[in-house]
Amino acid sequence: MGCCSGRCMLILLCSVQLITAVERQVFDFLGYQWAPIMVNFFHIIVVILGLFGAVQYQSRYVVVYLLWMFVWICWNVFVSCLYLDLGGLSKDSHILSLGVSSHSSWWKNHGPGCQSQSLPSDSWQDHQNPKLTTVLSCWLQYQYIEVLHCTMQLLVSLPGVVYSCYVVSTFSEEESYYK
Repeated sequence: MGCCSGRCMLILLCSVQLITAVERQVFDFLGYQWAPIMVNFFHIIVVILGLFGAVQYQSRYVVVYLLWMFVWICWNVFVSCLYLDLGGLSKDSHILSLGVSSHSSWWKNHGPGCQSQSLPSDSWQDHQNPKLTTVLSCWLQYQYIEVLHCTMQLLVSLPGVVYSCYVVSTFSEEESYYK
């Protein structure tokens, strides 16, 4: 086995996906985005399963990873369309917080170069209320940061689909050879 085999590339892609998914999970927790938190959590579990399947030569786990990648790609396209207000979707809706809270993306108030101003209120003098904070300007608007997260996930997922197909076919050939 060479160092650039399909199996090694799948292991590398799963590792990168795991790192980027954990990073995304942290920022979704900070923004109380409940739907992405649940989907990211399931994604992390499936990527670990796919990583285990690639390391242990278990094609069933790699197939589960492959099937999940199609769902994951659709999810990231949906989130991108939501933040870009495409297809009748709106970034101002509470779809991602499941209607439980009025929170939005953490990046909305904390993006790179964002300057925010708190409105005066008696009950929130010492606390930061997201409803009473207005963002004056940002270098990069929050919806584009979220779309960049989705794009990064798509750029790692698409080669993951290709390499997992290759690894499953390689494992199947090896299994039939040894039978």
